[in-house]
Amino acid sequence: MPFLRRRRPDSISPMGDVDLHATLGVAPVERDVIRVHGPEAIGFLQGQLSQEIDGLPVGVSVPTLLLQPTGKVEAWLRATRIDDDVVLLDVEAGFGAAVLARLRRFKLRTKADLDLETWTGWAVRGPGASGAGWAAAWPGVEGYDLLTSGGASPPSGPVVTTGVLEALRIECGVPAMGAELTSDTIPAEAGQWLIDASVSFTKGCYTGQELVARIDSRGGNVPRPLRGLRIDALEASIGAPVRAGDAVVGAITSVAHSAALGMIALAPLPRAVEVGAVVAVGDASATVTLLPMR
Repeated sequence: MPFLRRRRPDSISPMGDVDLHATLGVAPVERDVIRVHGPEAIGFLQGQLSQEIDGLPVGVSVPTLLLQPTGKVEAWLRATRIDDDVVLLDVEAGFGAAVLARLRRFKLRTKADLDLETWTGWAVRGPGASGAGWAAAWPGVEGYDLLTSGGASPPSGPVVTTGVLEALRIECGVPAMGAELTSDTIPAEAGQWLIDASVSFTKGCYTGQELVARIDSRGGNVPRPLRGLRIDALEASIGAPVRAGDAVVGAITSVAHSAALGMIALAPLPRAVEVGAVVAVGDASATVTLLPMR
């Protein structure tokens, strides 16, 4: 997820070289939040989102996909039911307006209102990350987010830089909007974890369901699955081409320095580029890895 540009209190000195698999850390976060409320809000979202919303208990958060009618990704969200007829949908900062526009196009005469705000807060990740926040566990890592419309003081735990949180996201293989998730992305390309966490295969129909169900019935095979890269270099950049032999087979979509693994990246690559293969990123070599990386 893209993380905050919010000004921190002068007394906080964020740590920049932390392994959040081993140490609890707290990082600033900013999310766009769409409040969906009204007597038909739940039924409306049930037909638009890939998760079960009708049976979602009050106070519970789940990740979910908002899809195009073709089944490709419109947005990856978190849905939190806060009352019988009120759901908060939060998405990475900068993508809320597009989500709002998409929902309004399909709302028609539904008795539900949609309001957009930007909330700030703190992402808590690492061992022992459990608290009264919005669920945000990533593969192999505990986590939750504390978000408010007015900002909040950080919870207990060392404050880390957004780069540390970005490295953890890449290690875990969690896709980000505008990077691994675009309007051309087939959901299953972003990884089985995203499908398992974000899709209900027992609910009724929703917009874009057909493609998701068809790929799942075929074993989840997609042309360009998301892969990890461990790069033998001190630097790498988003957009850098990935080469296998003389052919360009992809491009880096996210990159960061990991305290435990060194320079790491994400890239959608053809199935023919097998896990364990050595490829080139610029002048450096890189090893293709499964996700999560550890």
